[in-house]
Amino acid sequence: MTRARVGIVGASGYSGLDLTKLLLGHERVTIDFLTSDRWVGQQVESRVGVAVKEGATQYVSVEAGLERAAQCEVVFLATPAETSLELAPKLLPKTRVIDLAGTFRLRDASLYPSFYKFTHPEPALLQQSAYGMPELFRERLVGQRFIANPGCYATAAALSVAPLVKQGLIDLESIVISAASGVSGAGRKASEDFTFMEIDADFRAYKVLSHQHTPEIEQTLSTVAGKPVSLVFTPHLLPMKRGILSTAVVTLKDGVGAAEVSQAYERAYAKEPLVKLMANAEAVRIADVVNTPKTTIGVSVKGKRCVAISAIDNLQKGAASQAVQNLNLVMGWPETTGLL
Repeated sequence: MTRARVGIVGASGYSGLDLTKLLLGHERVTIDFLTSDRWVGQQVESRVGVAVKEGATQYVSVEAGLERAAQCEVVFLATPAETSLELAPKLLPKTRVIDLAGTFRLRDASLYPSFYKFTHPEPALLQQSAYGMPELFRERLVGQRFIANPGCYATAAALSVAPLVKQGLIDLESIVISAASGVSGAGRKASEDFTFMEIDADFRAYKVLSHQHTPEIEQTLSTVAGKPVSLVFTPHLLPMKRGILSTAVVTLKDGVGAAEVSQAYERAYAKEPLVKLMANAEAVRIADVVNTPKTTIGVSVKGKRCVAISAIDNLQKGAASQAVQNLNLVMGWPETTGLL
């Protein structure tokens, strides 16, 4: 079997490390280059703890990686938003790009100054990127050249309520989502407030009514609903390394009960290999998904109130493993290749 060559820019970040490990075990790819300005010249195997049998054995600079990009079928950007904003336009004429940053997720360029703190200079590319959430938009991803990989909170939140939105079972103005993430979600270069020493033995909300994943969740659910969806999203930090637990509270429409809700989730996810439906909301635990590409979802109903809880690993389904799902779809391979 001929292996496709891929590259990773930003391979020393948390998501980049997980992505490297997944791709080293992927039967259909060879990693051509891994960039890390802080680890240039160091052995990949010493950093990831996984044997490197072929392909890149040392980290190289971003400049050296870009020189090799045209030899690759796909280049992953596991970089901050500002970096992918600079590199994606340079890479797209040469190769396919899967961007793990938030730089090209939002269709509306006017949202970037408020939520990402920069004015987007490439509004045309926002329309060219395909939003890579396979469980909701699989048919739009096959063969695409440019994929915007979803955010971690956005993945957990959107998957938890999408079946209810799609089937028109809830009041679309009633959606309130609270989600808690391990500190790795802030990245290696997080400020002091997001370090484990500051978070340990504590639990708090942050970026209340201003988190950058809020418009992303709204955009996803609006696409599913076929009409505008607004919601309240509140992120929290957990004193643990990784994982996300997302809790959505919604109001069911008149005449909708537990049976209709259960049927909606079965219809949406029963055949999804990376989604597991739990008996109820209380059955969902972060421990069941850490270091896996899977999402667990449980729903409980009482009267018109419905609580949908989901759990993912923020560095896997929230970043690296979802990027591999998108790689597989782009290349026309079985979607779970390298994941199960």
